[in-house]
Amino acid sequence: MRITSIGHAGLLLETAAGRIVCDPWFTPAYFGSWVPFPDNTGLDPRLLGSAEYLYVSHLHRDHFDPDWLARHMSKQTTVLLPDFPVPDLRDALEGLGFKRFVQTRNNEVVELDGLRVLINALVSPTDGPLGDSGLAVDDGSVRIYNQNDSRPVEAGPIEEFGPLQGHFLQYSGAIWYPMVYDFPERMKETVGTRKRRNGMARALKYMEQYHAAHVFPFAGPPCFLDDDLFHLNDLDRDEANVFPDQFAFLEYLEQQGRDNAHLLLTGTSVELSADGDCAVEQLPDEEVARIRDDRRGYLLSYKQKVQPAIDGILAALPQDRSDLVGQLKEWVQPLMETADYTCAGLNGRILLEVAAADGGTDESIVFDFLDRRIDAYDGEECRYRFRAARPLIEELVRKRAQDWVNELFLSCRFEASRKGPYNEYIYTFFKSLSVERMTYVEGYYAESSGVEDYARIDGHVIQRHCPHLKADLVRFGTVHDGVLTCQLHGWEFELATGRCLTSDDRKLLSRPCRPGDAQDATYPEITASTLG
Repeated sequence: MRITSIGHAGLLLETAAGRIVCDPWFTPAYFGSWVPFPDNTGLDPRLLGSAEYLYVSHLHRDHFDPDWLARHMSKQTTVLLPDFPVPDLRDALEGLGFKRFVQTRNNEVVELDGLRVLINALVSPTDGPLGDSGLAVDDGSVRIYNQNDSRPVEAGPIEEFGPLQGHFLQYSGAIWYPMVYDFPERMKETVGTRKRRNGMARALKYMEQYHAAHVFPFAGPPCFLDDDLFHLNDLDRDEANVFPDQFAFLEYLEQQGRDNAHLLLTGTSVELSADGDCAVEQLPDEEVARIRDDRRGYLLSYKQKVQPAIDGILAALPQDRSDLVGQLKEWVQPLMETADYTCAGLNGRILLEVAAADGGTDESIVFDFLDRRIDAYDGEECRYRFRAARPLIEELVRKRAQDWVNELFLSCRFEASRKGPYNEYIYTFFKSLSVERMTYVEGYYAESSGVEDYARIDGHVIQRHCPHLKADLVRFGTVHDGVLTCQLHGWEFELATGRCLTSDDRKLLSRPCRPGDAQDATYPEITASTLG
């Protein structure tokens, strides 16, 4: 099997049974903040666009590049889809014109005319944009695992897939913390140092878990070429920088006594064989040295090439004003009103400061999770604060961006402060700004709480949350002729047996009502009037 790095988390897998393009990313992402490192603009898209298979691990913009896919990837290619809880990835790819999909099931092997593939999908609200994944491939002689930046928690499926000749994994940071926070510099250094070390130590743990013959660090770091963010690059091996490069990680592994890891820069190809041999076709020595030893000069040269694209992205943002509060009240406030677990987890208020072009505060908006409302700020006590330029906020609100993490927060083009420790519910909320996403998140938290919720409908007691995407059936359930329909996605279940009529891998918990069930307040009745 021949594997070529096409930049960041991008790989081209070439096998006798076909080629798989993984996570091709070429367009500056997150409002032009992130750029692939090293430079991948010289790669010929024609070598990738005709591949038989496409795998996109998740919707983060440094993995899913809609502009490049629309222009260069054949729409006849077969897409390998992870088993995600919400259909956003498939919807996005269908919107680009892709028509052929292999819908995998989590941790189950799929046979593809000479290839065996397995995709492990991570589906908690904290996993990527409500979903992240890794891909294992077996061409009959060589097995590799493309973990990219996923963090599997379940042991067994990858190990059982077979001994691995190659393991491709992330080791570097992909986060805005602690850089955007108003911490004292000493605290930022302490936190940054800890995150840098923890990221490399976590990668080593995965290496030890999967025991691959050869390991290839990739999937980061990006580089930051815009003037406002250039300082985020690790130019001089700063131990407090959360974006270490491959050279730093390989040195770390040497210190840990590991000698089976290889440098995999953009354009590097490796040939793996069944007997464990690994042949690496590396970039010319002078190019490797320039990337390693003259990082500032390399990035400044790269910047000249990419800056026009970054400028175009920023220039396309709205420059006028709109009624942000009114739009947020219409769009987001109804989501807050139904988000019991999220509001309880936040248990406070978020202040959103909209910054003017001159650096002043143009507008302040409060997200109140105590009273479940969005209003102009009026001096309320707020535990959390975010500040970003008006064009960025206008863009998110006008296009009803359902995942601000995947646009604003990963861009690092904002400031933040908080009173107290990290709260996962904040960022989960801001990546769930649609009925479908919020419904899934609330259902996930409800199931994770250990409290079993039930409801009554048509003489039966059923589980309250739909087995498909955990929609609240008190809001979205209807029944006709003994068939329960979840109106959110149209899934149907036979009340008498719980059998799913839409898919064979789901079942509804259902039983006939017993004496006293109608008086049990913990079993709310599903009626037409309760539909959302």
